Amino acid sequence: MSFLSFLLGEKKKTASVAKERLQIILAHERSGRNAAEPDYLPDLQRELVAVISKYIKINPDDIKVNLERQDNLEVLEVKIELPDSR
Repeated sequence: MSFLSFLLGEKKKTASVAKERLQIILAHERSGRNAAEPDYLPDLQRELVAVISKYIKINPDDIKVNLERQDNLEVLEVKIELPDSR
């Protein structure tokens, strides 16, 4: 089915595209240098704000992106504070 989608030029879902971008960024950072705080985090945060803003109104300061490293484990933490639905 994906080959048919490729031929017909169907658009990917926003979440799928965002997931692929995140996987590429993380793979690049893991294979590259070991910086204390990767330089892609601000860009990642801006892109998350842009995607979420398509669906709900949020304050850009309500999204926090953090990368923690412990031994051989890396954890990307994304905290998003959503507004009340009143």
